[in-house]
Amino acid sequence: MKTNNLFDLNGKVAIVTGGGNGIGKACCLMLSKAGAAIAVSDLKYDDANKVAEEIRNNGGKAIAIECNVTKDQDLVAVVETTVKELGGIHILVNNAGGGGGGRENPFKISVDDFAWRFQLNVFSAWRLSQLCAPYMKEGGYGSIINITSMSSVNKSPNMSAYAASKAAMNHMTANLAMDYGLDNIRVNAVGPGATKTAALASVLTPEIEAKMLANTPIKRLGEVEDIAGAVYYFAAPVSEWVSGQVIFVNGGGVQTLD
Repeated sequence: MKTNNLFDLNGKVAIVTGGGNGIGKACCLMLSKAGAAIAVSDLKYDDANKVAEEIRNNGGKAIAIECNVTKDQDLVAVVETTVKELGGIHILVNNAGGGGGGRENPFKISVDDFAWRFQLNVFSAWRLSQLCAPYMKEGGYGSIINITSMSSVNKSPNMSAYAASKAAMNHMTANLAMDYGLDNIRVNAVGPGATKTAALASVLTPEIEAKMLANTPIKRLGEVEDIAGAVYYFAAPVSEWVSGQVIFVNGGGVQTLD
């Protein structure tokens, strides 16, 4: 490993799905500050465009792309647009996802809803990785980072679909690392603990926060920048011999409720 420029992303192009808000936005901003050009992909174009504009206003390079990751034509369009506008693809952050939140009563959730969690959280990341890998190989640099969840290893009520999909993402990450490593493409995953996003804020109370922190050695909830920092590590040359790994960013503990 060359010890100079270990965190330099100048000349690299990154796609971040779900980049319009929360963890995705934080990833876009951090990777941009490191020098990467960013394709901000989001279901809501206006949100993606605001992030892209913020990056450009700070001297970076970015484009906004509307994308529903459950639609294959949208995934193809994200890749084609990124290559056309930014010249290649070197980094992919599969951040878009959804489900969970204790709303998956196993006696009430439909088969279609269960399958949709896998379509959103697993297949979209697998497919976008498949589409990006040839450009990473061509460009001589590839890092795929999947955003998984503590739910992938925790046991919680009414979370079977989401948790199973994120556990599948962990194992998919390890297996794709075997497949793509031959082309010098790294595949890793970041599992956020309880992080201050809009989704968490909608249900968070002082009582809930206290319970979450009861088994958390570092006594605070996560910030989106904490998660982006781990993504940055996997995206940067400093981790060039790290692949097939899942790192949980959780303050050293487990934030679960009774």
